Amino acid sequence: MLLLFLLKGIVVGVVIAVPVGPVGILCLRRTIFDGRLAGLVSGYGAATADALFGAIAAFGLTFVSHWLLDYEDWLRAAGGIYLFYSGGSALLSKPQDKMAEQSDPDSLMRDFASAFALTITNPVTILVFLAIFAALGLSGGHDSLLRAAALVLGVWSGSFMWWLGLSLGIGLFRRAIEPRHLAWISRGSGIILFATGAALLATVVLKHLG
Repeated sequence: MLLLFLLKGIVVGVVIAVPVGPVGILCLRRTIFDGRLAGLVSGYGAATADALFGAIAAFGLTFVSHWLLDYEDWLRAAGGIYLFYSGGSALLSKPQDKMAEQSDPDSLMRDFASAFALTITNPVTILVFLAIFAALGLSGGHDSLLRAAALVLGVWSGSFMWWLGLSLGIGLFRRAIEPRHLAWISRGSGIILFATGAALLATVVLKHLG
């Protein structure tokens, strides 16, 4: 039975991680320009945040979910500011014409923390987990802690496997990218991050103005 919940959690983790959003763009950018390890560590941060959301839903920690949802606008604004800054920095900086292999522990820690924090700024994900877990027959605190733990472990594993496959897959092809294409990739990813951040900030401002 625990194995079944673990497998269900893996599927849920993959489903949650697959949609390519700003975190995915950020991980892809880091994989290309800073190396597979940078992309993998960023994915690890995103997977850990997904597992945290999964734990809040699986263990019925309603006080935490309510707190996060109460501060949703502030969290989304923080995420928007970070994306706005990251995208703007990419657009204003000198186009990169070479790729590096990042190995500095401090830089990798920042990659993990930023991906984790950016994922956390979307607490609505908790509601998605609640809906999926209810469909799977797990409804929070009334269920076995072991089953909930197995499900959360599966969520983390599934999400991390997706990011692992993505970073390794992109890493296999990064050496085939010609230097003249790097500037376009840098500018393109910067525009996406910048526009996403601006859109998030705009939605928060318009909500409060309305």
